[in-house]
Amino acid sequence: MQVSLDMVEQNKPLRTSGVRRLIVFLVSYLLLGGVALSATPQDKGDTEFGPVVRAYLGYLRNEQEVVDDRVSRREISRAYYRRNSNRIRALRATAIRLAHESGNDYLPELEAVATDELGTLFEHPPKATTLHIGEVLANTFRYVGSVRSGEIFYVFARLDPYEQSERKRGAQQTSGAGGLAPDPTPTPAGVRPRRAGTQN
Repeated sequence: MQVSLDMVEQNKPLRTSGVRRLIVFLVSYLLLGGVALSATPQDKGDTEFGPVVRAYLGYLRNEQEVVDDRVSRREISRAYYRRNSNRIRALRATAIRLAHESGNDYLPELEAVATDELGTLFEHPPKATTLHIGEVLANTFRYVGSVRSGEIFYVFARLDPYEQSERKRGAQQTSGAGGLAPDPTPTPAGVRPRRAGTQN
């Protein structure tokens, strides 16, 4: 009987160290699992897009976090916070729509403005009621639509420098000829025009 009690006493520290190891392992596993979960995209719907569109949607998430932080520290007014949060939602909705429509992993530079902000983009602001989807304004922006997000935001895609120079060159040629040429067929906002000399 004495021998078996000695064996039990010797095994006791082994059992408690085994339990400690198990607890340390479980805690480590749970902590690492939490880190891995927080590293996954917040919006699982973003995985359907390519890296360019996902990066833009991530940028919009970061912008929302900045606005949230600034309002929590009372650096901005509630009205400013509301408008910018609504603008971010409008940009996100437009980006997702354009990516779905084009099927490309490309987004133009987008600007969303409320009616009273049209003057920030245009020297001579257009009337919101006269805007047509696909219309190019000031050889710089293409109107891609409006989004109601708290208020109506008018979304414009900035033409890339190649498109801008082509439009300006075309305008100069037509004004030199003494007439105005009709607006060429608008390129869809999510599709880049091909440069001369490129092949499919």
